[in-house]
Amino acid sequence: MSIKADKWIRRMAESEGMIEPFEPGQVRENGSGKIISYGTSSYGYDVRCSDEFKVFTNIHSATVDPKNFDEKSFVDIQGEYCIIPPNSFALARTVEYFRIPRNVLTVCLGKSTYARCGIIVNVTPLEPEWEGHVTLEFSNTT
Repeated sequence: MSIKADKWIRRMAESEGMIEPFEPGQVRENGSGKIISYGTSSYGYDVRCSDEFKVFTNIHSATVDPKNFDEKSFVDIQGEYCIIPPNSFALARTVEYFRIPRNVLTVCLGKSTYARCGIIVNVTPLEPEWEGHVTLEFSNTT
């Protein structure tokens, strides 16, 4: 098994629709200045977070059951950003839609940009032939 380089990622995204929408380069600025980067890097792809969030709150002291979440445990937020209270987490999804080839296992890691702020990003691996938007978990450890 090998790590796929940027040339392979670009080719698969453009010819097979592996990532949509796809950014072939690394975007670090927009018209307003510096942003958290996204797009193709040397041996990976930095995703973007959509504007829809579910922030966990336990004000109702509900039991957290991973197979049966109580909807009262989450607050839905839509906007350009999401404030995650200390010792809480938020769920989000990627802007990008993925179609993972049969012979590829994708490993997802959080960005050091977030880690320096005490925000940990958790993502499950994307298994061969999986497709969809990726669910992201942002935990505020501060």
